[in-house]
Amino acid sequence: MLDSIKRWLGPGRASRRDWPAQAAWAQSNGWQLRGVRDAEGFVIDGHCGTLAWRLEWGPSQRSYIAGNELRLRAELEVPRELQALVLDRVLMESMERAVFDEYVEDVQTRIDTGTPAEMRWLVMHPKLSGTELKALRDDCSALGNSKPWLQQWLDGPLGPALAQRAQARDQALVLMVARRRLSLRTALADPAPAALQAWHALFDCALQQARRVNIDFAEPEAANTQPSLFPPSTLRAPAQASS
Repeated sequence: MLDSIKRWLGPGRASRRDWPAQAAWAQSNGWQLRGVRDAEGFVIDGHCGTLAWRLEWGPSQRSYIAGNELRLRAELEVPRELQALVLDRVLMESMERAVFDEYVEDVQTRIDTGTPAEMRWLVMHPKLSGTELKALRDDCSALGNSKPWLQQWLDGPLGPALAQRAQARDQALVLMVARRRLSLRTALADPAPAALQAWHALFDCALQQARRVNIDFAEPEAANTQPSLFPPSTLRAPAQASS
């Protein structure tokens, strides 16, 4: 296991690019960038106060994101069973069609663990109504196993910030809380520092707003659907095309 970790990631290891502009952006904020061997990508480890977070950019891990994607993740001090999901409306509608085609028209009786949690939750949890979504109603959808927690999370700065990002882009956006972890996932072809800064700002807003939610969580425990937060890296080299 340790040998595989060293092969994928680590200071001093060779990578395809040095990412000088991204490394300078990270360093200016007191963070560290590391390249990934044999993959076109990088990892930045940072912190928000006492909370550690990780940024990864590289090949997409989701079928609904083509090309490369940006991922940000951090620990949260919330109940372990809490599950919350915010995604752009276009992506939600696409996922709902995919779930219907795969599990209704194919007459399957359950969604297996190979299906991403984002899709499983569409049939597991209630959605916020347009009235409950407020500024997000035209651009995003939100669902989870605690509506009061979700509504308070989206109140204040996070709701308008999400709406502004959704209006300014036509790419997938997923913001998720699961197993005491917050994650943001989006398509990003060019990891320019300005783009990294904008997405980090949104992620930081979501993190800070999640920390201020003060609601007793009394929902039944839900199934765990997220992998461990900080493996050495979830970046992987693109699969080689067969000849």
